[in-house]
Amino acid sequence: MGALTENHRCPRGPFSRMTEGLSTVGLGGVIGAALCYALEERPPGALVIAAAALGGVLASAVRQAVTGRP
Repeated sequence: MGALTENHRCPRGPFSRMTEGLSTVGLGGVIGAALCYALEERPPGALVIAAAALGGVLASAVRQAVTGRP
């Protein structure tokens, strides 16, 4: 990594990074909740919320591992 020049421009802005993070976590949450409904006919609400939260965290972790960016 060298010094920044006056022509340096960051490749992505904060809105783009925020959109990517929220969409990753949202998609992971939807997948987690869908898997919960696929495994049980009528799962309790707390189980669906926990599965959605876990899906979001796992999707975010996989994205960070694949792209190498936090």
